[in-house]
Amino acid sequence: MRAVARAVLAVLAFASVASNASAALFDDDEARARIEALRKQVTAIDDRLGKIEAEVRDRRALVDLAGQIEALKGDLSRMRGQIEVLLNQAETADKRQKELYLDIDTRLRKIEQAKERTAEKPADVPASAEETRAYEAALNQFKLGNYPLAISALQGLLVTYPNSKLAPNAQYWIGMAYAAQRDYKNAIGAQQKVLVAWPDDAKPPDAMLNIATSQEAMGDRRGAQKTLEGLVEKYPTSQAAASAKQRLQKR
Repeated sequence: MRAVARAVLAVLAFASVASNASAALFDDDEARARIEALRKQVTAIDDRLGKIEAEVRDRRALVDLAGQIEALKGDLSRMRGQIEVLLNQAETADKRQKELYLDIDTRLRKIEQAKERTAEKPADVPASAEETRAYEAALNQFKLGNYPLAISALQGLLVTYPNSKLAPNAQYWIGMAYAAQRDYKNAIGAQQKVLVAWPDDAKPPDAMLNIATSQEAMGDRRGAQKTLEGLVEKYPTSQAAASAKQRLQKR
């Protein structure tokens, strides 16, 4: 556009000079004044064209910027969605872990109470002193959070005293130790051994409850519900069944 303006200026100037030369209508001063006036007009037009070009460039830049902003908004929306999903997953995992720890704490309190009753009634001690010491030593490792060591010690007790009255308890706590490490597959396997090997013992209801907890932690809600329903049906008067009923009511 500016080139056009300059061309117009040249043509006008030439025409003016030519006209002055041929017709001799204007003297030199007047011709120069006319040419200068035309030059100013062309310069003004050139300036206006420059401003228009700048505005066009600015508008294109604004259009490009608007497109980038929309793209960023889309990315931000997707990221917010991903964050929401991750937060929900973290909240669910935290809830399951808290339930597991609460279950473990409840079992430990029951053991402490049982130990107190045993101390009051020595005649009711179900196992030899050696078995009891080995069992309590393994359980202490569990309480300290040394779960692999607790598993090894409890498995050693089962090998050394396979017919011990404490065997069902030892196998149950092996499952709880696996669950505490979030190794839910082995936790379920360990508790299923309790159900198979000692079906008439007092531990199977607790073992089934822990199986349901592990299934829930693995995301197997249908399997957990089936296990809880089976627990209520098979051991309706147990404390574990009462806990199972509460869980089923929350579903």
